[in-house]
Amino acid sequence: MPDTKHLISRRRLACLIASATALPACETLDPAVIDGILGAGGAGGLTQFEASQGIKAALDNGIGQAIATVGRDGGFFNDSLIKIPLPTKLAEVQSTLNQFGASGLLDELELQLNRGAEKAAPVAKDIFVSAVSQLSIADAIGIVRGADNAATTYLQDKTTARLTQLFSPILENALGDTGALRLVDQLDGQLSGLGVRGLGASAKSDLIAHGVEFGLSGVFHYIGVEERLIRENPAKRTSEILRKVFGYYS
Repeated sequence: MPDTKHLISRRRLACLIASATALPACETLDPAVIDGILGAGGAGGLTQFEASQGIKAALDNGIGQAIATVGRDGGFFNDSLIKIPLPTKLAEVQSTLNQFGASGLLDELELQLNRGAEKAAPVAKDIFVSAVSQLSIADAIGIVRGADNAATTYLQDKTTARLTQLFSPILENALGDTGALRLVDQLDGQLSGLGVRGLGASAKSDLIAHGVEFGLSGVFHYIGVEERLIRENPAKRTSEILRKVFGYYS
């Protein structure tokens, strides 16, 4: 076990080397040079496997916190940052009818759309965790030194298409349970009674797709919040691998 008194941080090492080589500032040193000096996990070093495990642990923590945040009553609907609006067409009708105090059914649909996302998010937790487990070591190495939401952004870019397919039936079931899909039928009948063009055959599938898009975006928003906190706040590094990886790169 290495003597912790002799461990040296990446930033301190960069500055020492920069001084010795007359570089103007430690930021000018290529990170690859530092990696070469630190080696593959010798005394004070950080292995590629550890970097990968640190990123996965950060994302696992972020997923857990995000699901807990959005998957509660009001998690979407009462949060202005991630509240799911109605699809554009319905939102326009809602705005028009609201002027006459007649938007009640659409307001209820918006509420139940958000309630559906709140019910679906916890059910989908394992999907997110599985996606994290598939991150490669090579990907993680670049992420660990990236921006404060680099891991979240990477996960979102790489998994959104697959998550959309898997999350869609979960949200559809949740929207059925909350009554949102029945409200679409009621709304279609109400609009027809007012002489307004109906919503069309794809209204329900469009609502589900819209909810999936915004629902996943809300989850990723809070995964990113947690990642940033882990990078910035040592108190959020609640495991040894998080302390080692993010303390090492700070």
